[in-house]
Amino acid sequence: MLEIWQEIYSTIRRNKLRTFLTGFAVAWGIFILIVLLGAGNGLINAFDANSEDMAMNSVRVTGGWTSKAYDGLKEGRRVELDNKDVDITGTLFSENVISVGARVRQGGITLSRGSEYVSTSFSGVYPNYTEVERVNLSKGRFINEIDLRERRKVVVLHHKTVELLFPKEEAIGNFVVGNGIAYQIVGVYTDRSDSDAREGYIPFTTLQTIYNKGDKLNNLFFTTKGLLTEEENEAFIDRFRKVINANHRVDPTDTGGLWIWNRFMQYLQQQTAASVLQIAIWIIGIFTLLSGIVGVSNIMLITVRERTREFGIRKALGAKPLSILYLVIVESVFITAMFGYIGMVLGIGVTELMDTMMGSQTMDTGVWQETVFTNPTVGVNVAIQATLTLVFAGTLAGLFPAWKAVNISPIEALRAD
Repeated sequence: MLEIWQEIYSTIRRNKLRTFLTGFAVAWGIFILIVLLGAGNGLINAFDANSEDMAMNSVRVTGGWTSKAYDGLKEGRRVELDNKDVDITGTLFSENVISVGARVRQGGITLSRGSEYVSTSFSGVYPNYTEVERVNLSKGRFINEIDLRERRKVVVLHHKTVELLFPKEEAIGNFVVGNGIAYQIVGVYTDRSDSDAREGYIPFTTLQTIYNKGDKLNNLFFTTKGLLTEEENEAFIDRFRKVINANHRVDPTDTGGLWIWNRFMQYLQQQTAASVLQIAIWIIGIFTLLSGIVGVSNIMLITVRERTREFGIRKALGAKPLSILYLVIVESVFITAMFGYIGMVLGIGVTELMDTMMGSQTMDTGVWQETVFTNPTVGVNVAIQATLTLVFAGTLAGLFPAWKAVNISPIEALRAD
């Protein structure tokens, strides 16, 4: 075994420049692969970070405008969701619905405490609202079932609103006045991801009663179960749309009457896109690496040609073809692996640098911040996959030259220059 490594070292030392240039192509290929995988992971991890505190099996429904005439009514009619839609969703679709809730909004709210005041808006919500939207409580609690049932005048406020109204004392348990009505503060939240980041949350039934909303609502939302594929989700949404459309005298096939956002469908599509991205990155990396593999194969062919006489003499002295095959392939794998690992280490270093410099990039939408790039690094599994790729590439690069070396005739080898 020691003799083999001595021969490999001797061959590389005799052809330093040629070996370096060939190895550089291999190192560059694996470097590009690692960096691309890291960047791809940064995008995928950002999506996961944006979704981790929300139920991905949730559906949000908003009324729209009809696009078809139906039952004596013209197209272009506004569809307003109501409390009956909440009841229908919870009863007729109980097989696939875990919990259902709704949201109704009231703008133009002025909250005051003493001489301090803040302009904001109220959202009347169900207790399960935190399951489908990001509402990160920092103090107290959220709206509960008792608040909803008893139409309590309680509110959950944003921490910046609390800081303005209660600069030097605890807000939980105290009261604020909103348009002449006193609300007790039961919770404080830090941030969120939709509409107004400063709005306050009160019980859904309280807002409908106080602000004369009747039975109308802005959004209907619910979480689902037993829907694991895109086909199952599409079939469920079609059935749901037909039933709700019927409640509002809308054509069963009219998709304009309801705007339905199925997060799980989006999640499945995002997972598919992530898989396609990973495959595309591997393809680009492999083709870049392929140029290095061709280079290694060429250098091994030149080596075999230069050592034709040597291989012929070995065979004449009784060397087994397998030993010659092994020698050439080991040399090919060594060159590929050595430079490949150099490229891998440099690539991992660059991904760590990316993580340090821009590993938590966010985009300010003006209302909330969205993570767009986070943790652009590669895991141990990628290093293992890259190692196996290098070994396979080295074997592939040396296979044809090795086979050519094995088939050298001792007589022809002795005639070679």
